[in-house]
Amino acid sequence: MTCRNRRDLGLLVLRAGTGAVLMAHGAQKLFGCFGGGGLEGTAAAMEHMGFTPGKQSAVAAGLGEMGGGALLTLGLATPAAGAAAAGAMAGAVAVHAPAGFFAQGGGFEYPAFLGFTAAAIGLAGAGRYSLDHASDHVLDQPWTVALAFLGSAVAAAAVVGRRARNQEREQDQEQDGVETFG
Repeated sequence: MTCRNRRDLGLLVLRAGTGAVLMAHGAQKLFGCFGGGGLEGTAAAMEHMGFTPGKQSAVAAGLGEMGGGALLTLGLATPAAGAAAAGAMAGAVAVHAPAGFFAQGGGFEYPAFLGFTAAAIGLAGAGRYSLDHASDHVLDQPWTVALAFLGSAVAAAAVVGRRARNQEREQDQEQDGVETFG
């Protein structure tokens, strides 16, 4: 087996594994599969975590994970798929960051790993065993890489920033309530 074939086979395995995990997470959010909360449960959880509006946030996170994971698995529109999944994971990292790094303590280790892996695949490309290769890379051009990652970064920054502002506002309101009644 040539080195090139090994690399392409490795990319296929990495895409399939990462994509499957992301699809499962998205299915939990969107459909309640695998013990997930479904759209309504996820929307309520998103609101509680400071992502508003909750339902739109749940749909965006679920589609970023499930859609990005499906496209990564297929190796189709790989830059957009990797960027979408990485963007969705940025929101999860923001939620888990206060608990530190390690997943054992509720930290951001796991979503960061998924996000970095999806981003790396999006940047590296899907390899020979992919729909991008079969379609002569119509959806995997240098400009799509830049556009996908720029768009995802801007969207993630906006969503995470709005969440931070919502949390600040809630903390201020709680302090005002304590000062008024304390």
